[in-house]
Amino acid sequence: MMNTDAPLMADAIQETHTIPETEGSPKRRTPPVFFNPFTPGFEESPYEHYRMLRDTDPVQEHPMGFWFVSRHAEVSKVVRDARMSVKSHNLTPGPIRDQINELIADTPLKRVSMVVTDPPDHTRLRSLVGRVFTPRAIAAMEPMITGLVDASLDRIADAGSVDLAEAFAYPLPFTVITTMLGMPDADPKRLLELTEALVIALEPPGIDAAFDIKTKIAVEEAEAELSGMMQEIIAWKRKHPADDLLTALTQAEQHGDLLTDEELVAQVMLLYLAGHHTTVNLIGNGVIALLRNPDQLALLRSNPDLIGNAVEEFLRYESPLQETSRITLAPYPLGDREIPPGALVVTCIGSANRDERVFGPDADKLRIDREQARQHVSFSLGAHHCLGSALGRLEARVAIGRLVARFPRLALAGPVRWNGRINVRGAKEIPVSV
Repeated sequence: MMNTDAPLMADAIQETHTIPETEGSPKRRTPPVFFNPFTPGFEESPYEHYRMLRDTDPVQEHPMGFWFVSRHAEVSKVVRDARMSVKSHNLTPGPIRDQINELIADTPLKRVSMVVTDPPDHTRLRSLVGRVFTPRAIAAMEPMITGLVDASLDRIADAGSVDLAEAFAYPLPFTVITTMLGMPDADPKRLLELTEALVIALEPPGIDAAFDIKTKIAVEEAEAELSGMMQEIIAWKRKHPADDLLTALTQAEQHGDLLTDEELVAQVMLLYLAGHHTTVNLIGNGVIALLRNPDQLALLRSNPDLIGNAVEEFLRYESPLQETSRITLAPYPLGDREIPPGALVVTCIGSANRDERVFGPDADKLRIDREQARQHVSFSLGAHHCLGSALGRLEARVAIGRLVARFPRLALAGPVRWNGRINVRGAKEIPVSV
């Protein structure tokens, strides 16, 4: 998928390589380091590329029209700053704004989801959803999650060798969300197909192959079908309330205020779109990291109580979401640069989480007992801190902890295949034997 746009980015970057000829000196070329996901080896591991960006140009004006921020200090500042926006209408008119506005144009997901609203709308939506999505409610789900995990492990034991992505990492978060919401007679296979089509909307604008006409039409059709499906389910749930999260969302109230049907559709779609895929990647990426670092796998087996900190280290070491974006509303000093108003600022979570300035000289190594592991920014910070972070952590703790305890001979049985995405980074295939 990624290689389709390689010539476009290469051409844009090449224009910056030539230094004008000066009197008495020949024309020279110098290769500035720009963010380029088409760099050889990037799909397998982008982290050396990120290190070069941190060391040479941590607040970078990219030739394709956005700013790219790669150090932990600047990434943390941007994502927690309440003066920044997430609403695309604040972008300066141009290709980036056009693409964002056209992708899933004028839909509930785009207009009233928490991830694309600023205060006071964001504050209201988060408050209403947060009244249901509480730490206590999440903790109460552990027995259900444990039962689902153990059932999957039984099937894996019977098979002997499986694709762990397909057999374990992928279905678990989907089943958890579906069960938690109390979805009536939902077609799980179709829901998965639709969310897979829509996850492209989480990729960064301007540099991904997603924006060809065929893909744009597929995204729009998937959004329309999923939105219609959710509207029918919400209408049914209003008539048949039960002890589940979706019923609680339909009844969530603050000072007489309720979520509208459009807002309900958007938040439920967001749970499936962002919550499912990021947790899939957290589980898959964490298992791969352990299997590629047998000393850390042995440490976890010898000290199972490390699983909580291990999940934080998995989030840091191979973040399931590599980037998030903000938009400047005024001139914005950052590092030694000043970013103009109306600019798209892409903050690189994956790079910030490997910053040696915070995590030490061994930041590129997996250490499940790392003291600073929780300083990662994988769930963002500030007002847009991930509301589902507690659920993702719980699923990963139960899934990975019970997997490695159940199968002492767990091992990779072939090469890992990555999904080719720039932002939602995870493995498409994880062949293992048990």
